Order: sequence, then structure tokens, then C-alpha cells
Amino acid sequence: MLPETMTVIEAKGQGGPEVLVPATRPVPRPGAGELLIAVEAAGINRPDVLQRQGLYPPPKGASDLLGMEVAGTVAALGEGVTRFKPGDAVCALTNGGGYAEFCIVPEPMTLPVPQGLSMVEAAALPETVFTVWHNVFERAALKPGDWLLVHGGTSGIGTTAIQMGKLFGAKVIVTVGSAEKTRACEELGAARAINYRDEDFVEVVREVTGGHGADVILDMVGDGYIERNLRAAATEGRIVQIAFLQGSKVDIDLMRLMMRRLTLTGSTLRAQSVEAKGRMARGIEEHVWPLIAQGKFKPVIDSTFDLVDAAAAHARIDDPDHIGKIVLVVDKKAR
Repeated sequence: MLPETMTVIEAKGQGGPEVLVPATRPVPRPGAGELLIAVEAAGINRPDVLQRQGLYPPPKGASDLLGMEVAGTVAALGEGVTRFKPGDAVCALTNGGGYAEFCIVPEPMTLPVPQGLSMVEAAALPETVFTVWHNVFERAALKPGDWLLVHGGTSGIGTTAIQMGKLFGAKVIVTVGSAEKTRACEELGAARAINYRDEDFVEVVREVTGGHGADVILDMVGDGYIERNLRAAATEGRIVQIAFLQGSKVDIDLMRLMMRRLTLTGSTLRAQSVEAKGRMARGIEEHVWPLIAQGKFKPVIDSTFDLVDAAAAHARIDDPDHIGKIVLVVDKKAR
């Protein structure tokens, strides 16, 4: 029997981690096509930080609570849900609401927890795997033998892209900001990690690829990186923009794009339809989940925090020294 209330994390205003405080709300009930998940762990992502700061409002109809990925067990089913049953171990991409003891998710965006993973590890998968799958493999059509350049190699997105890119036959180059992060990425499988504080990534990419350049570039930095990505890209390269940590308004000469037949594209994940994300989920379950079950790919976990310590967890993600994913733990057994 479901409880009447649950602990959640609310943002009391906009600003730093200190605006995140525990609160009590009614347990929601799933509608048609939805599941209610008893959350055991919830991943923290950069869009959560932007929402906390007031820069990324939730889409219409979504929960105002932060949290875009969760893992736990199915607690209740809405009308028409047929794939899962109460008690099933699942992880899911959410439209919001993950920082809570219970979370509503659409059935198409829900996947079984991959064999061999803890709930903490499972909670660290959906947002990053969906993002990498959609942008690197669907939009940019990464192929075996391609050179993949990923900016922010030790982020959740970066550590996921390194492993997925290598497993699908690409050669991965990343940019990072310290010697420690360089070592971490190369140990994870990157062919070359570039410390952007000491080296020009355009020159290094050209050198490492024998003048070929990067076939696919995944960028979340923006600003001055956009023009430099055009110079680092191979002929007919594909550049995918997924965020703008340093700014989205730039003055660039697009002649290079024309002369080298480059593709410059981008996307956001949260605003896409349930149907679109369900299609991504099917591709991920077919192509990526078996690799996880075989032990070939695991999320990199930087640290875990109890749900009520969400402010401390956000202080950690604000710290540029973190490597991998930060996860909130609702049920201590999830660890």
C-alpha cells in the first residue's frame, strides 16, 4: 500500500546549492501510460544545475522538482501499462521529479535495470546514455573507425561517450582540465586526452589523426570552441552541440563549413516527445544494454549523497574536480 506523503527536494528560489531543501509532498498517482517508481537512487545532471539557477525551466506539464533520471522498483501502474509489473527493477529518463521518494515516468522512457548493476549505477545511466546515443549515434552517425572528439571528457556525458564510442569501434579523443583527468580518461579508453590548459586541441587533434581531423565532435562548451571545432573537424565531419557552458552567441566564419562539407547540428533531450524518447529507449535497449550486461560498459560514479543532502551533492557537481556521475541515494540499500 502506498504512503500518503513522501520526502522531496524543493528549490526554494534560484541560485546556489543552498536553495535545495527537503520538503514533504503527497505521493503522486500514475496516469494512463505511466508508472510510479519507488525511487532508490537519482542521478544528478548539468540541466538540474541550470534549473536550480533559474536558467532551464521544466517543460509544460512536467514536475517542478529537479531530477531527470531515476532507478528503483515499480510501485504502481497507470492504465494501459503492460510491459512492467509492480516490484520490477527499472531505471528511467524522467521529465522531472526525480529528487523524491516516488516519481512518475512514462512507460516508453522506462527500461529494466541492466544485469549486474546496482541501483546507484543504474540511476547514473539514462540521461547520459540517451544523450550520447541520440547525438553521437543517431544525429552524427558515428561509424567504426571514426575519430570522435568529446569536450568535457570526465563529465557524465564524457565518460559515457568514451566507453560507448570505443565499444562501437571509434577512436576517442577528449579534452579535460587537469593531469588527473587526463589519466582518468585514458584509463577509461580514450586514445588521447588533451589538457586544454596546456595544449591547443585543434593542433593535437590534427596531429593524433594524421591530419584527418575529428569525424564527430560532441561539444557542451560553446563560445570560442565553436569556431575551433570547425577547424578540428574532418572533411564531412559532424559537429553536435548539446550545451553552452561558456555561451551560445558567437561570431564565426561559416565558409569553412561550406568548403569542407561539415554538418553543424544540435539538440536538447528534455523537450522531445515521449514517443521520440521511447524510440531512443528501444535502440538503447537493443544495442547498449547487452554491452552493460556483458560487463563491457559501466557508469563512472564520482560520489553518492543521501537525498536530504541534495545541496551538498550540488556543491560537488559545481566543483570542477569531480569525475563521472554524482548520485542521490533514497534507499540506502541502493548502494
